[in-house]
Amino acid sequence: MRPLKSALPAPRQPAPRDPPRAPALPARRSFRLRLTPAARNWVLYLMFAPLAAYMLVFAYVPMAGLVVAFKEYNYQQGIFGSPWNGLENFRFFYESGKLLQVTLNTVLYNVVFLGAYTGFSLLTAVLISEMSGRRFKKLAQSMLFLPYFISWVTVSAFVYNIFNFEYGLLNSGLRRAGLEALDIYGHPALWYLLLPVFFVWKWVGFGSVLYLAAITGIDQECYEAAMLDGADVFQRVRYITLPLIRPTIVVLVLLGVGRIMRGEFDMFYQLIGNNGNLIDNTDIIDTLVFRSLVGSQDFGMASAAGLYQSVLCFVIIVIVNQAVRRYDRAHALF
Repeated sequence: MRPLKSALPAPRQPAPRDPPRAPALPARRSFRLRLTPAARNWVLYLMFAPLAAYMLVFAYVPMAGLVVAFKEYNYQQGIFGSPWNGLENFRFFYESGKLLQVTLNTVLYNVVFLGAYTGFSLLTAVLISEMSGRRFKKLAQSMLFLPYFISWVTVSAFVYNIFNFEYGLLNSGLRRAGLEALDIYGHPALWYLLLPVFFVWKWVGFGSVLYLAAITGIDQECYEAAMLDGADVFQRVRYITLPLIRPTIVVLVLLGVGRIMRGEFDMFYQLIGNNGNLIDNTDIIDTLVFRSLVGSQDFGMASAAGLYQSVLCFVIIVIVNQAVRRYDRAHALF
């Protein structure tokens, strides 16, 4: 028996359509896409222009004066007219016996400064972030930040009036108590502790603000979830706060390492000055350069010492940055 044929006509297949076209971009947007990144972000470049001009005038143009390190400078012929003397200024710097001493002093002091500054800044930022009282938190942060605005000249006046052997506040109190006066400026070993203390006192407020800003950016839901799981404050700091601000810590430490050959000149010169009892234990490259310029007006050796300092800074930051790249590429500066 044959199947019955349907009386209805067979359905017609739809004609193939062209693929949908992307909507045409507005003429203005299409023109912006054809521009270079500099042209598209001209407002940002305009904001950066004053800083670029400042760096060019005060950082890059003066680098032409580095030629003084290889010349026998005299006032009559000037920087570029003075005769060349090769590496004589570097040889004189080396034979003066100060090269190793000031280099070690600069590096060791700055390593201690960087470690103490980073540790106390982190501790201060964590403590402030965990405070509950809003007014007390602001008051504590303001009091810690206040020393940052006090110049080392003012600090040196306070320190001298406290530690002076004859009429200082400390020795006056010791004498009234029947104890022997302490000659702070005659014992170099004491300044290995005093200088880091003064440095941390002045800079810990500024450093804590940087770390506190990083802590503030952490999602509060992480802390709420940890509290629901029963984590106490120490566990929250250890497993949430410190790991999440690690990139900030690494960047700030790298920037500090880049200045490890740059001593805190204002602090050393204002607190120590030309004290002969302390100069061997507290002399750094910056103070040596200053005394070479002011005392003997030896521009060649001072320029050679400055160039030596800058090259060492560059080498150290490159080495440390490469070490960070091998450990964690995302945290390296470049």
